[in-house]
Amino acid sequence: MALAFFYQVLLLVRQNPIPSSLGDTASTWSIANGQNHLMPIINDPAKPQKYLAGNTTSTSDSNSLLRAAIVALVRNSELDGIRATIRQVEDRFNREFGYPYILLNDEVFTKEFRDSVRAVTKAKVYFGQLPKKHWGLSPFVTEKKVKAALERNKDRYLYGGSYSYRLMCRYQSGFIHKHPLLANLDYYWRMEPGVKYYCNLPYDPFRFMRDNNIVYGYTITPTEIKKTVETLWDATRKWMLENPELLPERSFIQWVVNEKSEYTRCHFWSNFEIVDLSFYRSAAYESYFQHLDRAGGFFYERWGDAPVHSIAASMLLRKEQIHWFEDIGYHHPGYTHCPNKPEMHRNCICNKNSDVMYTGKCGLRFANVSDIGKDQALELAHLPDHK
Repeated sequence: MALAFFYQVLLLVRQNPIPSSLGDTASTWSIANGQNHLMPIINDPAKPQKYLAGNTTSTSDSNSLLRAAIVALVRNSELDGIRATIRQVEDRFNREFGYPYILLNDEVFTKEFRDSVRAVTKAKVYFGQLPKKHWGLSPFVTEKKVKAALERNKDRYLYGGSYSYRLMCRYQSGFIHKHPLLANLDYYWRMEPGVKYYCNLPYDPFRFMRDNNIVYGYTITPTEIKKTVETLWDATRKWMLENPELLPERSFIQWVVNEKSEYTRCHFWSNFEIVDLSFYRSAAYESYFQHLDRAGGFFYERWGDAPVHSIAASMLLRKEQIHWFEDIGYHHPGYTHCPNKPEMHRNCICNKNSDVMYTGKCGLRFANVSDIGKDQALELAHLPDHK
């Protein structure tokens, strides 16, 4: 009865926030010593079987949905790709749970788009347009310099001359979690059109993350193209040195920067990520994003949301708060993860030889490095990056 009422209320939502009467967003951060920085509580992850659909023994609210949604930034022209993605997510996971979808666009979705998407899922789907103040040129850069940067970089790397791609990266880095349709969510699962999900997922990853104090979940970890992030670590070092009070006592920053203060360019491929949104809403993350926005690298270079999210997570979280969803087989053009453990692979349809995670540099580094203290992190920030 309560869940039916929940959906009836959400049906009224179009461009407006999910009603606050459904509950305020709960913070997973504690405040220590009067400072608004992250003080995580760490538990060992429980067995995913605890979170199987229909399991009524794990938690008192095991049959209710968390305040979570599956979210995509998508254009009208990507209708076929997003329909295919949603159909896969439904078949692999969501038909057993019924989490809502939130689709966002910088333009108004057409009726054909809305009707065609709703035809492939029984879950609720909400369509939203981006606030104009969130989608556009940063106030900290000039149009003249941006045009010059696009011209200079157009042949240097993929999307080197694309203005819209930079708008997307900036939006995903600093604004998607501020959209009114996400206002009352605690978690989001980011999806994109044209990706592939290879494995059945019989448990609720949102509940798994909540119950184990996991903040960031990923599936693939490539390295970023060096030319796109030439000054990103330098900008990060400056923020760390200017804001030591926002740094946690221990963090996993060694994953993105080595002992010589060299940026590894390892990142979580954020076209798939499941995130506790209180992280992106935290004072530390917002301060870091604003610092990067003022530096201009989203436009003058091609800073992507993946390296930005990844540096922030590594700098502000402990390793135990970051989870590899190894059992989620996934493909985005360029890279594939296919689980090779027998108990996982039997739930998947993919070629284990196509996987990049078990032998990739960043996946191996994730397994082999550990948290370090704030003092050591600040020492790394003082060292120049030996490019």
